[in-house]
Amino acid sequence: MADDMGSTVPRRQLGRALRDLRTEARMTLDGASEAMQFSRQKLWRIETGLGPVRSVDAKALCELYGATSDLTGALTSLAAETKAKGWWHSYGDAVPDWFELYVGLESAASFIRRFDEALIPGLLQTRAYAMAIYQHRHEVTEEDRLRLVDIRLQRQTLLHRRLPPAPKLEVILAEAALLRRVGDAATMADQLRRLLEVGQIPNVSVRVLPLTAGIHRGAEAGTFVILDFPPGNRTTPEPPVVYCESWTGALYLDRPEEYEAYEQVWAGLDDLTLDEAQSSQLISKIIGEVHHG
Repeated sequence: MADDMGSTVPRRQLGRALRDLRTEARMTLDGASEAMQFSRQKLWRIETGLGPVRSVDAKALCELYGATSDLTGALTSLAAETKAKGWWHSYGDAVPDWFELYVGLESAASFIRRFDEALIPGLLQTRAYAMAIYQHRHEVTEEDRLRLVDIRLQRQTLLHRRLPPAPKLEVILAEAALLRRVGDAATMADQLRRLLEVGQIPNVSVRVLPLTAGIHRGAEAGTFVILDFPPGNRTTPEPPVVYCESWTGALYLDRPEEYEAYEQVWAGLDDLTLDEAQSSQLISKIIGEVHHG
């Protein structure tokens, strides 16, 4: 039971990355475990994120699969985090920025719920809106800025994918996020129109929490994402994860009581939020005001 003590997030991320590398290297589980002089069971446990992984094993597997030195370094650092008793991923830490842990979780999820308080979330952003956000990051070079925007837009393809089936996405946006001017009036109007378009996709719901709702639990909780995963063919399905981002890092919460607490926050927001039709009307009204503002 000691395995259950720590956060499973880095274990699952590492397992998924190593499994992808093995598949790219066209090696079977048997072939790879034989080359490593592991039991098949040990490699299977590593790939399914069932326990901590030694950095030396992660490094050797990366070398076996011909991973780049950058990726080998990132995954070796990540292995050191698999012993953690709860997990805070700090951007200034060993695992580099470009190895974006959240993106792996997002692409594996079957149901994504997110509450956004200040900005339109990346999955729904237009290129111009995303560029306007990154323009404020003076420490980022123009080249990096373009790359970050491209990665952000690339993530949006998961809303339309066929296999694995596209996740169900439910977004609750605080009205303040629609009123905050990012870029010029045209950028803002296009972004709001994009919200109306995306809301038409069958697996996507975009709703607005009006300012008239007053004080609510989301105002204290701030922006957060709840990710649920498909049952898959495992005996123990991946537990859900709550993700909260800050300026210097991100918190991944996957203990049942943490999930339950955020489920309650979500239920509270759900009750105060406009339905999809009312939300579309409010967004359309704000588009008119942006144009005439």
